[in-house]
Amino acid sequence: MSGLKNKIVSADEAAAIVQDGDMVAVSGFVGIGTPDELILALARRFEGSGSPRDLGLMFAAAPGDGKERGLNRLAKPGLVRRVVGGHWALVPKLGQMALAGEIEAYNLPLGVVSHLYRDIAAKTPGHITKVGLHTFVDPRQGGGKLSPITTEDLVSLIELNGEPWLHYKAFPVNVALIRGTTADPAGNITMEREALTLDNLAAAMAAKNSGGFVIAQVERIAESGSLAPREVQVPGVLVDCVVLSQPENHRQTYATPYNHAFTGRQRVPLDRIAPLPLDARKVIARRCAFELPPGGVVNLGIGMPEGVAAVAAEERVLKYLTLTAEPGVIGGLPQGGLDFGAALNPAAVLHQNQQFDFYDGGGLDIAVLGLAQADARGNVNVSRFGKRLAGAGGFINISQNAKRLVFAGTFTADGLDVAVEDGGLRIVREGKSKKFIAAVEQITFSGDYAAERGQPVLYVTERCVLRRTRAGMELVEVAPGIDVERDILAQMDFAPIVNDPGPMDPRLFRDAVMGLEPWLLGMSLAERISYDPERNTLFGNFESFQVRTIEDVELVRREFERTCQEIGRKVHLIVNYDGFELDPAVSDAYFSTIAYLESRYYATASRYTTSAFMRLKLGVSLQSRDLAPHVYETRAEAQARNTAQSVPLRRPAPPKEPLDA
Repeated sequence: MSGLKNKIVSADEAAAIVQDGDMVAVSGFVGIGTPDELILALARRFEGSGSPRDLGLMFAAAPGDGKERGLNRLAKPGLVRRVVGGHWALVPKLGQMALAGEIEAYNLPLGVVSHLYRDIAAKTPGHITKVGLHTFVDPRQGGGKLSPITTEDLVSLIELNGEPWLHYKAFPVNVALIRGTTADPAGNITMEREALTLDNLAAAMAAKNSGGFVIAQVERIAESGSLAPREVQVPGVLVDCVVLSQPENHRQTYATPYNHAFTGRQRVPLDRIAPLPLDARKVIARRCAFELPPGGVVNLGIGMPEGVAAVAAEERVLKYLTLTAEPGVIGGLPQGGLDFGAALNPAAVLHQNQQFDFYDGGGLDIAVLGLAQADARGNVNVSRFGKRLAGAGGFINISQNAKRLVFAGTFTADGLDVAVEDGGLRIVREGKSKKFIAAVEQITFSGDYAAERGQPVLYVTERCVLRRTRAGMELVEVAPGIDVERDILAQMDFAPIVNDPGPMDPRLFRDAVMGLEPWLLGMSLAERISYDPERNTLFGNFESFQVRTIEDVELVRREFERTCQEIGRKVHLIVNYDGFELDPAVSDAYFSTIAYLESRYYATASRYTTSAFMRLKLGVSLQSRDLAPHVYETRAEAQARNTAQSVPLRRPAPPKEPLDA
């Protein structure tokens, strides 16, 4: 069909291409990029004719909603014979078939599946990587096989240059089901309204170079030759047919029909995110946030780690971080739930396989991932629990290769109820299920391998923090109000190392914001104040400084007063207000403090900021307190004003009699 001038067909016509036994690669990350129109047509054909049969399915991230949509529609006996997937939690119907031994099934790391598309396209022998060593994907621990009828080895252990590596076998892809936004009759595909680009291009190449077919689902058709070449994500030479989808089967995500901010075509304010309620989740997210590296590149996993982004927004430190998500998002604010994978205001969206090039090579400064089970060796399981199959997703790629790693989760599960009160924590009702057990059911992360490579690893819960050291799991922090013997050791199936653990920061357990910014930047207010004795000038750097509570106002008064008293004479003050944030609730108290300090300690005072709005806001507030209201745009202007020392400290009182011209 690649020679047809007009490749637009119906969904049923496209589904007729698929033959018995074909390996079908399916795009999608949750509901993002999932070609539901094509999946529905394939299911409809099988229900009507019993064909095609014995298909193979290949996917990186589970294209599904955890219920009926996505690949859950294809979980029919006889339709599917083999599945190779990265994440399974959102395709539970296929997962049940796998665990019941009804189909051959593999769980490989999401990034490995993503890279296999490229290897299949290039006709290499497969993918060689260290990702998966010492986990359940390692052939010494099962090779990623999920069912008893799964016998073929897709993963093998090899040695290169004296080091162990894993080889993931390549295999042909007969059909690729991909998704885009716009197609022209020649099959050129753009993705301007898609939240992600995923592996559509690589999967299309894999199918085409395997002698197979590529079927694309889109939401609109353009005139021939009208698509901008640089916007074409999949060229028509790779596409055999195009299906125009019904709108209900082409949502941007399963949670959101369409949001411009997911594509970067519109930016929305991120400072209006509602703060999390003060509960166990927020305590954990706050403690994880203390590990965030300013200027660093960060990955936050799904579930509990999502709260870290909300805490970072509340503490106004998002601007110091680059958050990322494994399907290709760089920057912005990654989303959760059925929007997971998308981000508000992304700076860039890469192909998924490119993102994993970056991750696998150590590009992440830190990752905060979920904690379902951990054991005495620091191993973590997030992939399989009895008869429930979650799958590894990108967890193995990310956890093995991030420079630093934090696992986040409650200490126990199933009914845990805690009270955060009086700057501490109280266990109201203990969870029925222990998370820190003697041995995890499946190793998704190897604590021994991390210790061998010197990777720093923390395990953060609402009541304590543990660290994986070379000697083992060590208890390093305990929440105020928690009894170590009763609330920690008695709730574990192994004994950690206990060497006088310190307290968790009491700020974690209070309603007020924590003041995370100066802590992360390593810059206290005292460090923002400097004095030039030659010019008798005191400099205050309030850039990105936040005054949000009465305690903050008192801190400003105390530090400036202490510094001025040490100097012992009135000084010329210059303050940088760029990015300064003042909560209206404490505005009066703040400016009253400024007036107090100025009357006692400053010979002259000038302020500057590049923000016209801040200049106006400061000027009005200063004028209302009979202080010189002019706020300058640059430091040079403010400094020139002080050097001249020609402007009096306060505004001159109006003359008692009118001045005569």
